[in-house]
Amino acid sequence: METAKPLRRVFRMKVKQASLLWLEGFREACCLHRVVILCLRSRKLLIRTGQCFLLNGFFFLGSIFVLNSVVIPTLQWILPDQYSDISSQEPCTFSSILKLYSFLRVVLIQLFYVFWFYPLYIFSFILSTIWYNEIAKFGFAAMGRDERIVLEPLSQDDPTTTSDNSGSTEKPAGLGGVMIGIGEQLYSILLLSFFFLEVYATGFIPYIGKALNFVLLSWMYAYYCFEYKWNLSEVALDRRLDFFESNWAFFAGFGSPCVLAIFFFSPLVSYGVMAVLFPLFVLTATSSGAEQLVSSQRRKWKGAGLGRLPIFYAADTLSMWILSLIPLESHEQMQDNKEL
Repeated sequence: METAKPLRRVFRMKVKQASLLWLEGFREACCLHRVVILCLRSRKLLIRTGQCFLLNGFFFLGSIFVLNSVVIPTLQWILPDQYSDISSQEPCTFSSILKLYSFLRVVLIQLFYVFWFYPLYIFSFILSTIWYNEIAKFGFAAMGRDERIVLEPLSQDDPTTTSDNSGSTEKPAGLGGVMIGIGEQLYSILLLSFFFLEVYATGFIPYIGKALNFVLLSWMYAYYCFEYKWNLSEVALDRRLDFFESNWAFFAGFGSPCVLAIFFFSPLVSYGVMAVLFPLFVLTATSSGAEQLVSSQRRKWKGAGLGRLPIFYAADTLSMWILSLIPLESHEQMQDNKEL
């Protein structure tokens, strides 16, 4: 019993730290007033954000509203599915007509999807991806900060931080640097792709699947939001992953509002809502002082952190296996750079 008391005390302390960090992350994500401030500072940012709202909010979500509120009710009125809507004296004719009406309704709705929704979805996805990057750049420029972002590692005694605490690494000039950059980008794409598949697969797990899916989605959206900022600040990929996994509670909290906004909608509606809200969270992450906030909390706890949670372990393992099959000269350099 005596030995269990210290363990319970440590457990309660860790739970308290995780809860406080989660709340801090949630609060940071909800500071949407920063978006207004950044838009007032940059006309380019205001225009691009407005275009994103117009495309995804007015056209995409508006099309879904028109389909559900106008098109489908109109088709049900023109092609009814109830006997009382048809005046006839032959029940057999009723059944044949209703089957024909039902078939025509399904065909017309599917044509609406094929010739409008799916092309609009692809167009919106491609254009929004380009716009998100531009929104992050304009927001980062509107911040007007020249200092480099400091991502403190989990262990303050980490020898790799003594020479460069900012998290950025100097790449060799010439072809070697280009190849390392390509290797890192390829690794990042594979990592996030496998993690997305992991998130998708957890939704099929019985009982705990929904809860686990919610947490993983929160981490995924939080990483997406902060990745723009870290890319613009030239933070090394290995430092990003170390900082993210070492402060997993904060980023779970930051990503929670993103997921709450889409978790209970259909896939198409969820995409439309997320496409509208995502640039807001990107700008919130860009203007956030998350790095300083996490560091201050760690100093308050006298350096006692929560410990690194290997969120990307499965995705990292699969990504490195795929890269090992690719005969790139920069693969070994990228792997060494990642393991620093």
